[in-house]
Amino acid sequence: MPGMGLVQIAQHADDLGRATAFYRDLLGTEPLASYDPPGLVFFDLGGIRLLLDRGAPSALHYLGVDDLDATVERLLAAGVEVRSEPHVIFGHDDDTLGPADTDEWMAFVVDSEGNLVGLVERRPRG
Repeated sequence: MPGMGLVQIAQHADDLGRATAFYRDLLGTEPLASYDPPGLVFFDLGGIRLLLDRGAPSALHYLGVDDLDATVERLLAAGVEVRSEPHVIFGHDDDTLGPADTDEWMAFVVDSEGNLVGLVERRPRG
């Protein structure tokens, strides 16, 4: 029997148009599909679907970014609330949770629907 893997993350969205615009800008990509009714919008996150759904609960998801500082600056300029500025949250001494000898940097922003979103960059140690 094959192992389990993540297929989809559902995120609450009161206003699908507003949420779609937020995630289109954040992710830099168009949605895969929209179905309204019943009120569903899908984005691709590297083979994992992000579902925006009026009926879903709020989910805290973490998105990997190439340049955390630049991403946060871009979001700030667009008026996005930054709840936590970029900071080191964890150092990887081995490969258990990420590449050895890297530091995991995170920042937290609030999406258009009031959901918290984590942004993550793994940086080689200086």
